Amino acid sequence: MSHNSFGHLFRVTTFGESHGPAIGCVVDGTPPRLSLDEADLQRDLDRRRPGQSRHTTQRREADAARILSGVFEGLTTGTPIAVLIENTDQRSKDYGDIAGKFRPGHADYTYEAKYGIRDHRGGGRSSARETASRVAAGAIARKVLGDGVSVRAALVQLGADRLEVPADSWDWDEVDRNPLFCPDAATAERWAARLDDVRKSGDSIGAVVHVEALGVPAGWGAPVYGKLDQDIAAALMSINAVKGVEIGAGFGAAALRGSENADEMEPGPNGAPHFTSNHAGGILGGISSGQPVVARFAVKPTSSILVPRRTVDRDGRATEIITRGRHDPCVGIRAVPVAEAMMACVLADHALRHRAQCGG
Repeated sequence: MSHNSFGHLFRVTTFGESHGPAIGCVVDGTPPRLSLDEADLQRDLDRRRPGQSRHTTQRREADAARILSGVFEGLTTGTPIAVLIENTDQRSKDYGDIAGKFRPGHADYTYEAKYGIRDHRGGGRSSARETASRVAAGAIARKVLGDGVSVRAALVQLGADRLEVPADSWDWDEVDRNPLFCPDAATAERWAARLDDVRKSGDSIGAVVHVEALGVPAGWGAPVYGKLDQDIAAALMSINAVKGVEIGAGFGAAALRGSENADEMEPGPNGAPHFTSNHAGGILGGISSGQPVVARFAVKPTSSILVPRRTVDRDGRATEIITRGRHDPCVGIRAVPVAEAMMACVLADHALRHRAQCGG
């Protein structure tokens, strides 16, 4: 299977399946002499880790990262960094009944159509389990970016219920205080009750995740085929179950007039302009403007559910399917740290590409 890598100078390759012995990543292009140890990776992995609340899959994985190469005496060496995360709580027997059936909404049929073979245990490579590898890579990317650039994300919509609190009033500290990564405590409580109902019904629900990067200087990205927003959109779209991505005002920009959408500028400190709004999401012509880089993406409802669905088997015969096992009632919740990781990886890649071409 090809296409398991992304990035140019900061390049990430992930490997492994949901019910295999392990998953992991190889990160190439990390500059030498950066401080890095397994604890740096573990913080982000613990935020994504399953089984931490009743609102996520009850699969119990430690997600303990082991750095196998690329680090010596606490510093990166400039060589490929290999990270291994063992799978310790697989329960493959849960998938025995669906080995010959295709789950509606899942990648079962398309994998079989393409390769003629698939790992039915938890979806194999198409499982959200793969995203733990991305989160490990994202922790390395944060080291490349340094303290000057910060990346954060939050859940801002659960099903049709949108977060009504204005963005400038979000409590970012609250994001890590509740299991839904919501920047408003009252909304998180309401969503928790709704998720309980969804879970008890055996169904699932979608979500929208907001991710932003602060401190990105003007100049990262490139025109035409190397646009920063192009690569961010591709990275976010590659996350399991994501079906839509927008940058800045996104689809909302279609409802604005040019006089409303264009972010006006006025003289700012040190000769750099001050923007009075950020409909562009911090990117103009594919190049960062110095404003916060902002994106959002929509996550579809989890396809593995207990509600009976009509489908076909491998012989093309009509049948019905129920997916038992341990699944997220809303996979969008644990997509929040994954969003941060993918944004960090793209920014690290563009930071190195900018330095390679323009110096500094």
